[in-house]
Amino acid sequence: MLAVTVPLNAAGQDGTAGAAGTDRPGRADGPGRAASADGAPGTDGASRADDAPGVVEEPAPPAETGTGRDALTPDEIEAARDLALARDRGLRTAAEDVRGKDGDAQYLSTALARPSGDGGTGGDGHRRAEVYFYDYSDDTLVKKTVDLTDHEVVASERNGNAQPPPSRAEAAEAVDVLLDSPLGAGLKEDYRAATGRTLARAAQLDTRGLTYRAPEGVTGPAAKCGEHRCVRLFTRVADGPWIDVRHLVVDLSARTALRLP
Repeated sequence: MLAVTVPLNAAGQDGTAGAAGTDRPGRADGPGRAASADGAPGTDGASRADDAPGVVEEPAPPAETGTGRDALTPDEIEAARDLALARDRGLRTAAEDVRGKDGDAQYLSTALARPSGDGGTGGDGHRRAEVYFYDYSDDTLVKKTVDLTDHEVVASERNGNAQPPPSRAEAAEAVDVLLDSPLGAGLKEDYRAATGRTLARAAQLDTRGLTYRAPEGVTGPAAKCGEHRCVRLFTRVADGPWIDVRHLVVDLSARTALRLP
């Protein structure tokens, strides 16, 4: 085991997001605290808010709401996420999550819409939330802007070249993919040396994840990172030492562990 320097901002809380455009790692504390999503996504030119089948139950408005630039309440986060899915049939039925399960896209985070010149309320005093998903079926970041006052989705964007920080679920899944790979042998050995126990699942570790994008000139499977959703891990024995796995990266899109050049 070696000393590991971890980014100071390598932590977050699931369901909320920081300022868009900033890469911040996700964390999984068995399975962990979550990550926030950045966003500089391009637009797909149209919302798919009207194609939900009639059998979908109308999401309830949030019971507890904030005002102005107050942080989103748990009720607002839940309502924004439910609305984003209810208004997009493809996102909830034809997408793919981090485990390769067909159906809902992988939920990442929800953030209060970024401030504008009027203080971020759109000039009408409405509260708006930005909800982020990742669709593993085509490696696309999906951003839904939800008007929490009018209870409707007002914008939908997709970007195939955006890799925000991983959520806690993604960081935990990356550990499980690594443990199932021969490249996870060193992590298991170091864990046993530190604890005397067998490492079998992500919940046994305090894990933080950081998005990895292959730099220019990288060859081999890791070259796909950026197009694929790839995560570098910072792993720690719960209340114990860090275990260095920075030489490895997990391609969540291909569900493989890779050794960096």
